[in-house]
Amino acid sequence: MKLTIRNLQKTYPNGVQALKGINLIIETGMFGLLGPNGAGKSSLMRTIATLQEADAGSIFLDELDVLKDKAEVRKILGYLPQEFGVYPKISSELMLDHIAQLKGILNANERKQTVAALLDRVNLYNDRKKHLGTFSGGMKQRFGIAQALLANPKLIIVDEPTAGLDPAERNRFYNLLSELGENTIVILSTHIVEDVRTLCSDFAIICKGEVLRNGNPDEAVKELNGKIYSKLIDKGDKLGYRGNYQVISEQMKSGKLGIRIFSEIDPGNEFLLAEPVLEDIYFHQIASKPDTIAL
Repeated sequence: MKLTIRNLQKTYPNGVQALKGINLIIETGMFGLLGPNGAGKSSLMRTIATLQEADAGSIFLDELDVLKDKAEVRKILGYLPQEFGVYPKISSELMLDHIAQLKGILNANERKQTVAALLDRVNLYNDRKKHLGTFSGGMKQRFGIAQALLANPKLIIVDEPTAGLDPAERNRFYNLLSELGENTIVILSTHIVEDVRTLCSDFAIICKGEVLRNGNPDEAVKELNGKIYSKLIDKGDKLGYRGNYQVISEQMKSGKLGIRIFSEIDPGNEFLLAEPVLEDIYFHQIASKPDTIAL
């Protein structure tokens, strides 16, 4: 399958232009969506998920017109928003059974098997009789993941899906998404940049409603070979370094400030050549947009 987004635009009533002519082609597999808060990622995902109208542009899932044929899109869509609410006084088992009916799984035995299998996949089977209101934040997130996977969706959209999950749960979920991505389009929005390089065959960086970068993560990182340098400095000296070098990221390390810079040539001054990572691409691209908080 292929999701084709052309010239997608959205401006909210308060005047905020969230999407400024977005163009993307997303094929079967895992697609990473990166960008700072307020970049337009959630606006893009809500529009693809048929939850809001676009002002202009088009979205096609193969031949299916996403913006016009919303009911058909919802039949093959799995969506987990960043903030996922639950009914507190119903069990996860009953709630998932109800959602399964809404998704068109009408056979009771099929629903029972499907619900049990999904709760097991997200490690909630032993808690299936508990009310959702008693769930921890991580458990609610796992329940949200389960409902997004109902009815074998062809397009899955997940917005910060591992928020509240411990490292083992996060790894379990990503393995599940990777498995699904073999036959499904999975759009993953996350602030964990290196997870995109590990999991996704394609990605895009969005900032201020525009696509700054789109492509294969490994190929993007290779472009920075020999161009990223690092150094530990006194934090009081950072303004001087910012003025003389293209600093793309800073991080405190044992009382010192570790800086990474982009340079086409060896900058000298005790800088060491560093192996580039996807975060370097991210910060380098975001730096092209002034007054932007990267993470």
